[in-house]
Amino acid sequence: MPKREEKTIAKNRRAFHDYEILETYEAGIELTGTEVRSLRENNCQLTDCFALIRSGEVWLNNVHISPYSNGSIFNPDPDRRRKLLLHKKQIRYLDAKVAEKGLAIVPLKMYFNEDGRVKVELALARGKKLYDKRASMKERDTKREIDRALKERVR
Repeated sequence: MPKREEKTIAKNRRAFHDYEILETYEAGIELTGTEVRSLRENNCQLTDCFALIRSGEVWLNNVHISPYSNGSIFNPDPDRRRKLLLHKKQIRYLDAKVAEKGLAIVPLKMYFNEDGRVKVELALARGKKLYDKRASMKERDTKREIDRALKERVR
């Protein structure tokens, strides 16, 4: 069977604005069958979500996966906590980093990988201050102006 390409379900664009991304990890996620079907319909919202480490397990909070349209009364709660699947060594490393430096674990995107499994891209991130946000916005605007000028020059 041929491999499929990666299909993005949802992105957390706000995370790139609010946080400075230091490291990224790929994690599996524990879902029910109707949640996976709902994700195939792109019914997911990653805004304001975060991950916590509790008793050696990583939990994803505030992710809204809408109930499956053809599901029954047994659809799970759309806003429930979901367990993330990482190696023990990675969990211990993330726990130590978050505890000592005041960093956060933030999901960046949710996608189907080549094998059709749902994955979450997690980031070890540090919150930006207001002046950092302004600087990154200014940098983005100047880059956009330079690209426009170069495009006009080529014409």
